[in-house]
Amino acid sequence: MTTKRSTDSGPAKALEVTIANLNKRYGEGIIMRLGEATRLDVASIPTG
Repeated sequence: MTTKRSTDSGPAKALEVTIANLNKRYGEGIIMRLGEATRLDVASIPTG
């Protein structure tokens, strides 16, 4: 029987808390995980 490790303990939980704090302090999207499907609207000025 295999047991699944809980992601709410140890380093994984610390990482989640740290990312949440950074997102709260600096804004959503400051840290992104690979493969995360987040789309950000970036203000730009067309120059061409």
